[in-house]
Amino acid sequence: MLERLNTESLPRLPADVEKPIYDRSRLTPGIVHLGMGAFHRAHQAVMTDLAMQASGDLSWGILGVSLRSAATRDALTPQDGLYTLALRDDGPDGKTREQLRVVGSVLRVMVAEEDPNAVLERIAYPQTRIVSLTVTEKGYSHEPATGHLRWDDPDILHDLENPHRPRSTIGMLVYGLALRRERGLPPVTLLSCDNLRGNGDTLRSLVLAFALRVDVGLTHWIDAHCTFPNSMVDRIVPGTGDHDRQRIAERLGVQDAWPVVGEPYMNWVIEDKFAAGRPAWENHGGATFVRNAAPYERLKLRMVNGPHSTFAYLGALLGHQTISESVRTPALRQFVNAMMQHEIGPTLKGIPDSGLEEYRRRFLARVGNPALPHPIAQVAMDGSQKIPQRLLDTIQDRLRTGDDIQRLTLAVAAWLHYLRGEDETGGRYGIQDPMAARLAKLLARADVAARASAPSQAAHRRAMVLAAFKPVFGDLGRASEFVSALAAHLETLRLHGVMRAVEAAT
Repeated sequence: MLERLNTESLPRLPADVEKPIYDRSRLTPGIVHLGMGAFHRAHQAVMTDLAMQASGDLSWGILGVSLRSAATRDALTPQDGLYTLALRDDGPDGKTREQLRVVGSVLRVMVAEEDPNAVLERIAYPQTRIVSLTVTEKGYSHEPATGHLRWDDPDILHDLENPHRPRSTIGMLVYGLALRRERGLPPVTLLSCDNLRGNGDTLRSLVLAFALRVDVGLTHWIDAHCTFPNSMVDRIVPGTGDHDRQRIAERLGVQDAWPVVGEPYMNWVIEDKFAAGRPAWENHGGATFVRNAAPYERLKLRMVNGPHSTFAYLGALLGHQTISESVRTPALRQFVNAMMQHEIGPTLKGIPDSGLEEYRRRFLARVGNPALPHPIAQVAMDGSQKIPQRLLDTIQDRLRTGDDIQRLTLAVAAWLHYLRGEDETGGRYGIQDPMAARLAKLLARADVAARASAPSQAAHRRAMVLAAFKPVFGDLGRASEFVSALAAHLETLRLHGVMRAVEAAT
């Protein structure tokens, strides 16, 4: 039985494993992070670790908060917050390479559901200067199509009545900031690192909307003093499997209960608007600070996230298990490549064609990385929260200029067809989506409408009902070109399958 990774075992790790060389006993907490999943630990936590090592400023330790699950807390607490990041790719010789680094920036992980008031106290801790978030799109309790706070969300309703035991991300932030204001403490930066359009602006509007229901004075204080930088993070981070744990333990010579696996590529762009300082994240090339992150965010949402989701939904319908399997399917690769070239790229004004070409090629190489099999289920989950900014925004831009939307609309149709829960081989899979129940009713209603229509109108009627679902599609359901294209693609997928649909749209 191997000993556990912890502070005592750190000096005995193999020489080829990178590790923090600063004195972790001198670390003090400066960041509270909500959402201690693999994505955060593969980017912000490791870049904070490297920044502190480079600068010697050890005041940016991370107090992590898992919103509901105790798994990360239970794994990292016996390890003194330490964990391993394994970066994997294929070398020039075709053999898999893996670089290991033990990350030391996490001081402690707590579980909000167990003691929500303790989270508020940490947000109101005098040394806290940044509260950051990777809670996924669904963690914002907002309507994807409009960005507005969902006042009917059960957690939001609960939090309005229970200020000392909030459940939602927005409630925790607002009540934590209220404590800071009551105690005369300085403001903080609220840094969203999630895949949302204008993630900082979106977070700001949601926080202010909730605060207005709590205390008008608090709303003014947040608006005047706290900052909400927009940011963009790009790194592929699949979930960790038992085979990863075993392989990494063999390399380390100690047991790491929850290592993180990711790709070497990393791109982090942040607006440099911090209310109370920040780590020197730029020192190791991991972050670029800009005045306006919107162009970088749009590029990533459209040229990475949109195609990523497209590979996921088309591949899932074919019975694929990983994204790399879909990328290695010539018809799917050709289709997504053409979608990026001819429908997505032209919407990204101001970026030279050569730059888009390089971005497209690099994306296809990244998602096809055989050393990093990314489960399709992970990319496909929560589509109702992802589709608006990943695909629908691009479709709307194309419609405004009268341009073709056939490939983009097939990607949307693939998501809707995926929601039926069965692939073309007869395999069944579960749908993970915060709107799963509503979407199931929507699909059933669309089928009823189609059956009640004349045969020649059934496909169009089905598409009309689906596109009229405002929480996802907003006003796009009124666009006749979109509805007609959606109807045709849904019918092809239903009657003939993915390969015929892809062939017809390429």
